[in-house]
Amino acid sequence: GRFRILVIGRANAGKTTILQRVCNTRDNPVIYNGAGEKVRLMMLHELTRSQRGEHEIENEMVFQSNPGFVFHDSCGFEAGGESEFDKVKAFIARRSKEARLTNQLHAIWYCIPMDEASRSFTEGEKKFFSQCDTGSIPVMVLFTKFDALYDVSYAELKSKGASMEEAEELAPKHAEESFANGPQLKFFNNVQWPPKCHVCLPNMDKDDADCGSLIERTAGILDSEVLQQLFVSTQQTNLELCMKYAVGR
Repeated sequence: GRFRILVIGRANAGKTTILQRVCNTRDNPVIYNGAGEKVRLMMLHELTRSQRGEHEIENEMVFQSNPGFVFHDSCGFEAGGESEFDKVKAFIARRSKEARLTNQLHAIWYCIPMDEASRSFTEGEKKFFSQCDTGSIPVMVLFTKFDALYDVSYAELKSKGASMEEAEELAPKHAEESFANGPQLKFFNNVQWPPKCHVCLPNMDKDDADCGSLIERTAGILDSEVLQQLFVSTQQTNLELCMKYAVGR
């Protein structure tokens, strides 16, 4: 079987980088259409705004380094507005009704970048969590580019008298603590369809980037043992997780 994930998020949310990390590659994915024919090797950031609106959610993105993962990419709702939102809802509903496990959608990763320009939620994001019932398909929010908040914390710590070295050392923890009490997580307390959980992903563009927390939490939100085993055996970056689920059986 193959594990199928819908990845939602605006352009430049760092989606491609995260998928490359999960599949342990620097290569671009191969893209197949619904009929299984190779389409093109083109990443979302290479598309113009109007092309993004036409971006086909049914296309399958597969990395040759780990073909067990199939990713579907929605470019968020900023490009197509209402029609893009309806397309995503229809796609989720359609995949929910698939008889074969391998054709079903197994999880949704919603990417929200934390860099300067886009720290607040867009209308599309508010709409998704207010109006989109994904049924039994779990949604996880990925706060991408989280290291941007380290810079904010560094400046705050410096302004309170910390030395450069102290501020640099304390910034990540300070950022995580501020974020835990911040508006992003409070927002999810007041929506109809909150995500199952969230994960903060800093420095995903670095060579030693660690996506272990993403893998572990995804395994944790799957509600059937069959799906958990499929996911754990598909991912190849977290050996400890394989052992944990093997022992737990």
